[in-house]
Amino acid sequence: MFELRLMCPEDRVESLSDALDALDALSVSVEDADAQTDAEQALFGEPGMPPPKDGWQRSRVIALFDKEESAQEAATLLQLQDFFSKCQVLGLNAVADQDWVRLTQSQFAPVEITSDFWIVPTWHEPPAQARQVIRLDPGLAFGTGTHPTTRMCLRWIACHPVAPRVLDYGCGSGILAIGAAKYGASEVIAVDIDEAAVQSTQLNAEANRVVLDAGLPDKAVGTFGLVLANILATPLKVLAPLLCSHVASGGSLVLAGILERQADELIAAYAPYCKLSVADAEDGWILMTAAF
Repeated sequence: MFELRLMCPEDRVESLSDALDALDALSVSVEDADAQTDAEQALFGEPGMPPPKDGWQRSRVIALFDKEESAQEAATLLQLQDFFSKCQVLGLNAVADQDWVRLTQSQFAPVEITSDFWIVPTWHEPPAQARQVIRLDPGLAFGTGTHPTTRMCLRWIACHPVAPRVLDYGCGSGILAIGAAKYGASEVIAVDIDEAAVQSTQLNAEANRVVLDAGLPDKAVGTFGLVLANILATPLKVLAPLLCSHVASGGSLVLAGILERQADELIAAYAPYCKLSVADAEDGWILMTAAF
């Protein structure tokens, strides 16, 4: 396998990437050429906020080809194009063969929720101190335990009595629903607007040998002793009356996907229905809860 490395300004990334794709590159990746230097600029904004800009000032574009001749031909053809005038070829190198599956897996280690509660990919053995384990591999649906919002929700589940009937609204991978089932819930309903998330939840539940009912949002019927929603602040505000209507008297509402600066917005949105407060915080994110 051979790697063709190129440099281009912000306004040429899309054209260059499209051209490489047309030239049968196996993959094309884009990196910030100024990363970890004084010239580095933020590209991605906070959730719910527009990005500061659409692209990096200078990007390093890396294309993989199966043959050296293909990579060389691509470099030659690209340099003949008008859009390449501000771009440059940085180099062409052979890439050593690797076990890409093993390399990818090595990037995902077990995640500690509490000292005895861990999220463990299937290719790892659980830590010796783990008494409760969720087996979960990275996938298309959100929720692998690596994000602070997921960890805080699972930590709350592990540290509080779990009601018999639980609703996980916006279930993603189903990790919160699985956690609730493992900590004693006898009936767990997990819903999401994304059918891929519903399927992911069902498969992950089977892999963890727990029983839950996953489906689209219309499956959420009645009231629950615990309602979990790890989404983002804006949809959480819109869903305030719906989510609160599903919490039984004496039950708990647990919300995540909220930045610290958004706490007052959520408190105001939920004020007609309940009294939200911050129960946990990690890396700029907060967990908010209410008792009914």
